Amino acid sequence: MSTDKVTSPDSPLNRFIAVIPAGGVGTRLWPLSRAAAPKFLHDLTGSGSTLLRATYDRLEPLAGRRVLVVTGTAHRAAVCRQLPEVQESDLVLESEPKDSGAAIGLAAAILYQRDPDTIMGSFAADQVISPDHLFQQAVREAIHTAAAGKIVTIGIKPTHPSTGFGYIRAGEELNIEGAPSAQAVVEFVEKPDEEVAQQYVDSGEYVWNAGMFVAPVALMLRHLEANQPELFKGLQEIAQAWDTPERDVVTARVWPTLPKIAIDYAVAEPAAAAGDVAVVPGTFGWDDVGDFASVGRLNSAREVDDVTVIGEGARVFTENASGVVVSDTKRVIALIGIKDVVIVDTGDALLVTTKQHAQRVKGAVDALKASGDTDVL
Repeated sequence: MSTDKVTSPDSPLNRFIAVIPAGGVGTRLWPLSRAAAPKFLHDLTGSGSTLLRATYDRLEPLAGRRVLVVTGTAHRAAVCRQLPEVQESDLVLESEPKDSGAAIGLAAAILYQRDPDTIMGSFAADQVISPDHLFQQAVREAIHTAAAGKIVTIGIKPTHPSTGFGYIRAGEELNIEGAPSAQAVVEFVEKPDEEVAQQYVDSGEYVWNAGMFVAPVALMLRHLEANQPELFKGLQEIAQAWDTPERDVVTARVWPTLPKIAIDYAVAEPAAAAGDVAVVPGTFGWDDVGDFASVGRLNSAREVDDVTVIGEGARVFTENASGVVVSDTKRVIALIGIKDVVIVDTGDALLVTTKQHAQRVKGAVDALKASGDTDVL
């Protein structure tokens, strides 16, 4: 187990259990990422690890094997192959996606039934983080802050004025033992335009909201009950049946009736308004791998000229070209005199765009869905 577990018996680190929500298709990474094989099941960085496996390995020094994975029923076999350590009772399967409020809320409710003193940490399966030790340092601070009675988000110090992320405005320092950088959260802010984002970065008061939460499960559930009583009631019903033979019957009956809402709206924002949210700024590198431009930027895979090539056995010829090629076919791809191109070649679909337009891939997926071409989604 981890080195943290040899701390004093009453250390809050011993109450920590990690939750990995593994959902979302990653439509901007189509046709590589699809409903049946979403982005967290792929190695998008050339590291030899899928994003899901890397997330688990990053958390193991903190949580040992005390990890809950929340994913879709369709991904059960793939998740179990990649994470053979996860027990059946710690695999939370969604029959249909219900957004992060239900996914993280159910994990909190199950953990509360098992031990009301648990501190949970929720970390999405599809993010790229480095180096691990700086991430772990931030999570340890977050655990100590949570033990002091806060819902804690780990914010990312912005490297540029991104309009693609929400922001968190940090306030006064909290002076919590074991968490020297913890600050109160003044407010959560929606995605800004470029001018406002630049002001946020310049002020030094704002961090990116990376959707990472560390909190006492009792506090999470108290805010969930206050703000989303219907969702809370349904999740409690499932959680009470979870470690009994009734689990499947109750889950099948209740889950489809639950309202869809993001955890930010269900818990984090109202809790911040009540003064119950803190932020620990993370100084580690972070990327949510939102499109193929970021895949190219992150990759340690082989480079041919200025072209990043991803895919085992990919056959790529380049001359005076730059960009990203992702291939899982044996087809030869020749790029001549073309700059910042993105090519994704799969057995039944081919994407050609540029890094500049990589964010617009989602529009192609929406159009394919609307026209009934769902066989390639």
